[in-house]
Amino acid sequence: MAQAEKAVESILATDVGSTTTKAILIEKRGDEYRLVTRGEMPTTVEVPWENVMIGVRKSIRRVEELLERRILDDNGEIIRPKQDDVGVDYYVSTSSAGGGLQMMVAGLVRDISASSAHRAALGAGAVVLDVIAVDDGRATSEQITRITELRPDIILLSGGVDGGSVTYLAAMTETIVQANPQPRFGGTYKLPLVYAGNRDAQDLVMAISGEKLDVHLTENLRPRHDVENLGPAREAIHDLFMNHVMAQAPGYGELMDWVDVTIMPTPGAVGRLISVMSEQYNVNIIGVDIGGATTDVFSSFAGTFTRTVSANLGMSYSICNVLEEASLPNILRWVPFGVDDVEISNWVSNKMVRPTTIPHTLRHLIIEQALAREALRLSFAHHKSLARKVEQEQVSAAWRSQQADLFKSSAGVEIIDMLKLDILVGSGGVLSHAPRREQAAMLLLDSFLPEGITQLAVDSIFMMPHLGVLSSTHPEIAAEVFDKDCLVRLGTSICPVGKGREGQAVAEMKLVMPDGSVVEHAITYGELTRFKLGVGEKANLSVVPKGKFEVGAGPGRPITQEVEGGLVGIIVDARGRPFEAPESAAERVRKVTQWIETLNVYDMDLLKQYQEEFPVDGKEAEKGGKKGGIFARLFGKK
Repeated sequence: MAQAEKAVESILATDVGSTTTKAILIEKRGDEYRLVTRGEMPTTVEVPWENVMIGVRKSIRRVEELLERRILDDNGEIIRPKQDDVGVDYYVSTSSAGGGLQMMVAGLVRDISASSAHRAALGAGAVVLDVIAVDDGRATSEQITRITELRPDIILLSGGVDGGSVTYLAAMTETIVQANPQPRFGGTYKLPLVYAGNRDAQDLVMAISGEKLDVHLTENLRPRHDVENLGPAREAIHDLFMNHVMAQAPGYGELMDWVDVTIMPTPGAVGRLISVMSEQYNVNIIGVDIGGATTDVFSSFAGTFTRTVSANLGMSYSICNVLEEASLPNILRWVPFGVDDVEISNWVSNKMVRPTTIPHTLRHLIIEQALAREALRLSFAHHKSLARKVEQEQVSAAWRSQQADLFKSSAGVEIIDMLKLDILVGSGGVLSHAPRREQAAMLLLDSFLPEGITQLAVDSIFMMPHLGVLSSTHPEIAAEVFDKDCLVRLGTSICPVGKGREGQAVAEMKLVMPDGSVVEHAITYGELTRFKLGVGEKANLSVVPKGKFEVGAGPGRPITQEVEGGLVGIIVDARGRPFEAPESAAERVRKVTQWIETLNVYDMDLLKQYQEEFPVDGKEAEKGGKKGGIFARLFGKK
């Protein structure tokens, strides 16, 4: 492996997305690997092309044009290995075209085996269409109808501890067989069923479903109530998707012949990169990718990786769902001028039917970023509810008398601790392509509400999928490019945890800057303050909290550590954790305007013009308060 890595000096990577195919070229320049250029073209998975290779070749041709050098030969094949500035040494690819990997999962108990199956599918890069369980409250006929209608790529079935009863597993298998699910791509192969339940039921599952489904057996997700084993199921899902499901999609056969390592689902590749970076840097990381239809959240805490998909929260195709789920008052708390609910509903409707449009005025940019905050907030809340770890317990005599407590803990314990978060990384158009980096920083602060001391960063040009698949074979190269070209470091946030009154003393802070100068600051409750510290610059920070406030070492306990700057610098956010927006509309506008001015988020002259032209009338916060009101108007419901 070491010799192979030394020989690789030119790497081509593509991501075949649902709408665009993106190609990047990484090459060794001197003693380091760096991003050279990037090309992008529309994906060609649908009519009239129905061949992903057209888009792949066009994106590579775009790279050729930018570099003025050849990568493909006259027949459109990759020239390998690189010789005399022609061709490349290595090629990898990810894909989410055709909707990516779409799955259904089934288990016996919704909060135990079905929940574990859900996490296993998400970790493999899937969009989970539905979760079926014996106790999900639906009749068998409803479950059958649901499975038939959704047409998933793969079904994951789990349930029961090893050596337990098989009766309910047999019933669940029969439900799936009766639904007779058909694959999305191709009609000549059986739909894959991954069975990861009680090993004593393997023969029974095969006997019931073997004729109609392509059954693949793997290790039990929950061999005991207190043990969760997700890895084998994830590997089986990944292998099936790329070698069986995507082989049926138009053009993927040729793409699989091209690549030097198995194609990865795009979200799975991003998740792998987050996991690898967490291991290499020995840090806790949260990453988010907000797209047009979905928002993916990834986390790696103390070695436990979790990925979730909020399939109904996005900034174009799903933007109506953001408005519906968040409600108008929650969106308006981020808008520092008056907005009519009809205007917002009309703007959201246009964005949904014209998903590629971008805001043409600062007013609409502020509204879009307010919606983005809520999409991110809701997606993170969903992620925290699923980011759980099943703690293994020793079985003893005392255990037998505490079965109720064990059953309760078998659902797992929450692992997200914001005070222990080291790095928060944002990706997706609304974050990566925000006109000002301060806007991206504010979006992350307002939606994720980091606590303590946290580095903030964004993906520069959405190359995390490419680096994720590359990390499976060349982790050192992927890590180097991720650090030097992918991550745009925004800075570090210092967010004391606790509640207080406006102006109350929260902590004493001291920064020893790179030039030896010292900045001392008394942090007060409600403030948002910024200190300049550039990219690559580091300072020694000490914070001494007051009373019950804390920044990571415990209430009232001081903390000292080195912090890194960025394009925004060091941000002190003492607006309270938990955060509560002002109830008064006038006070809300005053505070939001103050935060915007402090961080230079928007052009203040233009913002003040909007505030004069569109004043807040004081009743705005009550509009659209009932969930479903605006959504109903959008779709003509009463």
